[in-house]
Amino acid sequence: MRTLVRPTYPTNVNVIILTFMFFVASFFSYEMFDVHFHDPHHFRNARPGMGLMGVSVVLMILIMWEEILFHVKVKEIKGGLIFRNQRQKIKTQILLFLPIPAIFTFVYLEYDLKVSHLMIWAAVCILLPAIEIVVSGINSHRNFLKLTSRMIKYKNNKKEGSFEMKDIKNITIIKEKRFIQKIQLLFTNNELVTIDIDEMHLHAFYDSIYSFIKIHYKHLLKEPPATKVVTS
Repeated sequence: MRTLVRPTYPTNVNVIILTFMFFVASFFSYEMFDVHFHDPHHFRNARPGMGLMGVSVVLMILIMWEEILFHVKVKEIKGGLIFRNQRQKIKTQILLFLPIPAIFTFVYLEYDLKVSHLMIWAAVCILLPAIEIVVSGINSHRNFLKLTSRMIKYKNNKKEGSFEMKDIKNITIIKEKRFIQKIQLLFTNNELVTIDIDEMHLHAFYDSIYSFIKIHYKHLLKEPPATKVVTS
């Protein structure tokens, strides 16, 4: 069973956002085209290319702005929850990304362009979503955090571990800007293990992870040491 943690935006809101961004991006892309816009013939010739630039921006937004397309669900298991990135999301992001380089290649071959402007647009529309897919998708799609009443288990790329609750002395939650970043486990043998939630790209589950730990591991929770402020 899966529980919805973060829904997508309503369809009408998505349509408004994407339509607005399409027209704004199409309009501002005119600076890329080496044409005279006071000449109606030149402007008509450039309009399909401007529209394609608008499409590329919309695709980039769909990849980067996850709340538009991708809801987030947590998997319920006996005695706990499993938090992991959606593999289907990564596949969808890759499919959305593939047309973007094709659009830029077509526009480059078919139109007279200002190369400096083209490079800026390419950096935004191609590099940013590519980094997003590689960093938060391909590199982390196998990562997970499993929290149950009996054990804590995780995988963070090459780091992984499975720990029985009876062996854990205390748990410390490290936050940054009120969001949970790391979980530190101190064992009865004084061994310390840090689970980096931020590095695992489980951002959508911050609140759910924190709530589960607060409720189910309350007796093990230990407040992190306060930061000392030095005044001169």
